[in-house]
Amino acid sequence: MLNIALNTFREIIRNKFLYMILFFAFVFIVFSILLGTLTLGDDKKLIVDFGLAMIEIFWIIWVLFVGSQLLFREVEWKTIFLILSKPIKRKDFILGKFAWFSLTIFLIILFQALLFLAVLFFKDIEITKLILVSIFFTYLKLEILLALVLFFSSFMSNMITILVSVLFYLVAHSFSLLLDLVIRTKNTILITSSKILQLLFPNFEALNTKDLIWSFWELTLKYVSFNTFYALIYLALILFFTVIIFNRKKFEN
Repeated sequence: MLNIALNTFREIIRNKFLYMILFFAFVFIVFSILLGTLTLGDDKKLIVDFGLAMIEIFWIIWVLFVGSQLLFREVEWKTIFLILSKPIKRKDFILGKFAWFSLTIFLIILFQALLFLAVLFFKDIEITKLILVSIFFTYLKLEILLALVLFFSSFMSNMITILVSVLFYLVAHSFSLLLDLVIRTKNTILITSSKILQLLFPNFEALNTKDLIWSFWELTLKYVSFNTFYALIYLALILFFTVIIFNRKKFEN
C-alpha cells in the first residue's frame, strides 16, 4: 500500500495540470487584493468571499480532472495487470491512491490557506473562526468529492465520471432547495422519495459556511463536530463501496 501511495504522490506532483492550478490560484488570490483596492464599499467582504471561492473552485476542477484519471489511466495503459500481479490487495490499491491524493490536496490547500490568511492580515481583515472553519470544511468537501470520483471511475468511463461527479456536487449543494420545490407539489409519494434520495447525497450545504461569515450566525463546537463526523462517515462509506466494486471488477487484457 505504501508503494502505491508513493507512486501516486509522484504522479500527482509531476502532473502539469497541478502547477497550472497552483499558478492560477496564486494569481486569483493576488487579484483579490487588487480588486479590493478598486472596489468602492466593503472590500473586506469581497476579498474574503472571492479568496475562499477561488480556493474551492480551482481544487474542484483539479479533483475532477486528475482524480478521474487515477484508475482510468492504470486500466487504459494496462499497468493495472502489473500492479495486481504483485502481492497487493485491491483494497490497498484504492486506499493508497486515495490517501496520497488526499495528502497532496491537504498540503497545497494548507499553502494556499496560509497565503490567503496573509492577504487578510495585510489588508487588516479579522481572521475569524468561521473563516478557518470554512477552509477546513472546503477540504472535507474536496475529500468527499475525491471519494465520489474514485467510486464512479471504478465502473464508469473518464468523462461520464466527471459529469456525474459534477451533478452530485451541484445537487449536494442545493438539495434543500429542490426539496422545498417538491414539498410545494404536496405529493406525498414524491416528498417521501425525495427525502430517501437525499440520503444518497452528501450534505454540502451544511459544510458551506463561507456564506455565513458576514451574517450574525454564531459558530458552535457542536456544529463543527457533528458535520465533521458526518463528512467522515460519508467518506468512509463511499470508500467502502468503492473497494467492494473494485474487488469484483474484472479486467480484460
